[in-house]
Amino acid sequence: MVIFPIIIVLSFVIYFYFKVAIWRRKDPLTQEYTNAKARIALGIFMTAFGINQYAALQSKLALYICIVFLLFGVTQLVYGYKTTRFYGKQLKERMEQESTS
Repeated sequence: MVIFPIIIVLSFVIYFYFKVAIWRRKDPLTQEYTNAKARIALGIFMTAFGINQYAALQSKLALYICIVFLLFGVTQLVYGYKTTRFYGKQLKERMEQESTS
């Protein structure tokens, strides 16, 4: 299963990119939006990592570790998705207000 290592590496690179991009943003709202996107990438990373470890080892210990990674990964993924939607709407409203002004 070569797909999980590819997903793991890509999601980690995307996570690292968004975390560095936060430093370049001056506006707190865009920082929060970028951080929410980084959380989505972290959730994908943790979920794929947990599944990959269980697929590779297939032991009870790997199953418990997989469950923990899945719980934390899905939690990060859902929270990141919700905050991305929330801050995305606020950014859209701000852009509309600035374009009408």
